[in-house]
Amino acid sequence: MTPVRVLAVASEVYPIVKTGGLADVAGALPIALKAHGVEMRTLMPGYPDVMRLLAGADEIRRWPDYFGGPGRLLAGSHDGLDLFVLDVPHLYARPGNPYVTTDGVDWADNGIRFAALSRIAADIGHGLVPAFVPDVVHAHDWQAGLAPAYLHYDNRPRPGTVMTIHNMAYQGKFDRALIGAIGLPWESSFDVHGLEYFGGISFLKAGLQLADRITTVSPTYAREIQSDEGGMGLGGLLRERAGVLSGILNGIDTEVWNPQTDPHIAYRFGAGDLTFRAANKAVLQQQFNLDSSDEAPLLGVISRLSWQKGLDLLLEAIPTILGEGMQLALLGSGDRDLQESYQAAARTNPGRIGVMIGYDEVLAHLVQAGSDALIVPSRFEPCGLTQLCALRYGAVPIVSRVGGLEDTIVDIGEADASDRDATGFKFGPVTIDALVGTLRKANTVFHDKLTWRRLQLSGLATDVSWRNRAGDYAALYRDLMVSRT
Repeated sequence: MTPVRVLAVASEVYPIVKTGGLADVAGALPIALKAHGVEMRTLMPGYPDVMRLLAGADEIRRWPDYFGGPGRLLAGSHDGLDLFVLDVPHLYARPGNPYVTTDGVDWADNGIRFAALSRIAADIGHGLVPAFVPDVVHAHDWQAGLAPAYLHYDNRPRPGTVMTIHNMAYQGKFDRALIGAIGLPWESSFDVHGLEYFGGISFLKAGLQLADRITTVSPTYAREIQSDEGGMGLGGLLRERAGVLSGILNGIDTEVWNPQTDPHIAYRFGAGDLTFRAANKAVLQQQFNLDSSDEAPLLGVISRLSWQKGLDLLLEAIPTILGEGMQLALLGSGDRDLQESYQAAARTNPGRIGVMIGYDEVLAHLVQAGSDALIVPSRFEPCGLTQLCALRYGAVPIVSRVGGLEDTIVDIGEADASDRDATGFKFGPVTIDALVGTLRKANTVFHDKLTWRRLQLSGLATDVSWRNRAGDYAALYRDLMVSRT
């Protein structure tokens, strides 16, 4: 097995900093790759939480002026992850989350902030750290999209590059005037074959145009983004580059998401005995101020409240949920109008609907362990992770037929025609009628205890780990290395 060195570039990494699924992938993939002969180190910005956790990190380089202020490159480790950290206080030492202020507004200098991250990634690719010269630089999402661009325009021997799309909706679009400030050559980079995007620039487009390989996080999403609608302005480019585009499903960290050892749930359980799921359901009902009931199907939701996630459709389905005798426990935040509408529904229907605005890791685990079903009604979903966790915990997924949801769940109506056992329910198109019909179907099946238990057991038997997925990435890296020799 040929050893491979890969520099991953990510704006967030679990368990250090997390706002979404990108962090989960960036945190789990490096560890899973070790079994495949891949040494991966991850470069991330030095946000306040990062600097606290890596207080003893080694200083590799120091600059008096790095994109407008002093900067350092640090090397350290945390929770099994080998890390490079770009410590530039004037760019990263801020309140709020990695991308927005405490008021939820994008930082005005996000272009500079993430160009700086990509610039140092390219420098590491060129040998800045002699002890770790990567064979491949793997950029995640628009925040790292300029890494392939810098490596391309530096016009010198370079490692191979991979660009992974976690969500096409976020494209890192900025005014073209930024090009001068980030040190890219205007004449060659502001071009349809470079950063130029409808008169401005896009960091994501740059990565997709200039990386040697492109991946996204499910086979179905890889097909969807080549359409005009799914590509969100970049479908044509992705059709042109279809030969280097592939979809590799995400996995989850099965140590973090393990109902047999999970410290966050009230009662632990294993695949062979689901008895304690009922006890977790009772605790979940108590936490969300729901009526105590074994017979009422409890639907769980862990989601950003947004149009993309289909939470407006689920809101429309509440009369059906109530009419079918179901309960709803929702954990999430996002669109203010949706937040207020769900809170109003909870006030109007005490004991039947429970809503917690925000994200809480402990509650997220409890929702998985105590819900009878988990609903993911997304209009588009690159991969999705919550449905994978649901399979692991015996919560039956009810999902839309898009992206990774299509790839990871076997509908109860499909099982007879496949060699796989059913693991949940899928609906399509993504409309209120289709959702309502599937909720009614799920309610009927819930009261057929034997069939419901088979769904749960099939889900528990599904491999949702990174083991095979990491092997696909390792094969991609090696293929890229061979193609460049």
